[in-house]
Amino acid sequence: MPPTHDFPLLPPGFRFGTSTASYQIEGAVAEDGRGPSIWDTFTAKPGTVVDGSSGEVACDHYHRVDEDVALMQELGTGGYRFSIAWPRIQPTGRGPANEKGLAFYDRLIDTLLEHGQQPMVTLYHWDLPQALEDDGGWLNRDTVERFAEYAAIVGERFADRVEHWIPVNEPNVASVLGYAMGTHAPGRKMLFDFLPAAHHLLLAHGRAAIALRQAGAQSIGCANNHAPIWPASDDDADVGMSKIFDALWNGMFLEPMLLGRYPADLMPLFEDVMADGDLATIRQPLDFYGVNYYNPMKVAAAGEDSDIPFEFRDIVGYPTTDFGWPIVPDALREWLVMFRARFRAALPPIYITESGCSYNTGPDEHGVVDDQARIDYLRSHVNAVSEAITRGVDVRGYYSWSLMDNFEWAEGYTQRFGLVHVDYETLERTRKNSFRWYADLIAAQPQHL
Repeated sequence: MPPTHDFPLLPPGFRFGTSTASYQIEGAVAEDGRGPSIWDTFTAKPGTVVDGSSGEVACDHYHRVDEDVALMQELGTGGYRFSIAWPRIQPTGRGPANEKGLAFYDRLIDTLLEHGQQPMVTLYHWDLPQALEDDGGWLNRDTVERFAEYAAIVGERFADRVEHWIPVNEPNVASVLGYAMGTHAPGRKMLFDFLPAAHHLLLAHGRAAIALRQAGAQSIGCANNHAPIWPASDDDADVGMSKIFDALWNGMFLEPMLLGRYPADLMPLFEDVMADGDLATIRQPLDFYGVNYYNPMKVAAAGEDSDIPFEFRDIVGYPTTDFGWPIVPDALREWLVMFRARFRAALPPIYITESGCSYNTGPDEHGVVDDQARIDYLRSHVNAVSEAITRGVDVRGYYSWSLMDNFEWAEGYTQRFGLVHVDYETLERTRKNSFRWYADLIAAQPQHL
């Protein structure tokens, strides 16, 4: 038994887990009836991914479920957050279910449960069926109807075995990077004309939550990407612009879910896209609130010649990951404490549904992956969660991003977030030192003593 004083200690029952996403790990993009997704299309365009790669093979998880779930059991985690690929269930995003796709997730869920891993299932982690994008994607309100039908199919099949459900992963990232900036699939560069996509993703969250409950789902939450927004200076223009960006990045997604309204400053922007009852649909009762945290952002007012009114500044004075992201665990603690102080009774229990870092350390000549920087990151962020809990924040779990190295969207295979190293040539899995540290952390918790 590892000495407990070396590890952050969390309350009894606290859930440690790992997270992944379908397109990032599964591969097998043309097998067993899966239809093309927007990421298959996006990665096929030259220049969209830094290393020209795709998720065609990824980690080949589709064929390696037993091996990968055994790694989770070895870690001692109690939960696994993964996403279902919509194109595996409905290859064109509509119509009857593809039985082979359902069968894959049947097997995955059963294998998880056999190995002590409670499933936390995300319905949409960005792999929209391409056929729906051809009809307008998330700019088209009809996509919400299709998503509700998909949620009903999946809920009916799996609700009896899935502990937690998340309808939509990071609607802010999906809409801003996919529709405003064009750096993610589907690659549209619409700037502020992206707002209908954001609204429809939120509406899809609500409609899916309703369908899942009707199918018997017991615990439904969200996984929203949240970042503390810091002004670049005390100048009124920078402070004001940081507040506007905070409303766009954070408030525009959490306020509709928790309060049934958009931030007051943004409400006029949605008048043309909203229908009566939309906000009530979005504000479904949540059994938990999932926070995906990576780093704060520093915002300044942009110059007059800029296409957008704000610009991002580097956060200096902190170490950075290999992705260049600043490491600020105190910002996670502060954000959680402020989140609870602001929303109080409206806020359900919280899970950290993603938190992790990219370090590209590979195996040395002895096959050891000495990623001490990732251990330091995990320790400091789990400590931040522990401190937030002592301040009265009801945090129930921490899901590390990610179980294994994988396809990192527009960065391809150039950024490694995993506790497990993946050799993309041989697909061999190698446990990193951080894997062993995370296992020791879990073993040191009160419920294991």
